[in-house]
Amino acid sequence: MYKEVLASIDGVAIYPIISLVIFFTFFVGLLAWFVLADRTRLQRFARLPLDDDNADKEATSHG
Repeated sequence: MYKEVLASIDGVAIYPIISLVIFFTFFVGLLAWFVLADRTRLQRFARLPLDDDNADKEATSHG
């Protein structure tokens, strides 16, 4: 059923290509950001889930 519906849509073949281009662009952009990112910033991001100081500061500043 879906095959007939999709086959009846004009230009439906372009959507998989657009999806692949969007995915590839996002992946390459993320890879470039990771390679070019500042190492100290990445280490700070890595410590965030384990950092108790942030939770204490947010709790006191908001309430």
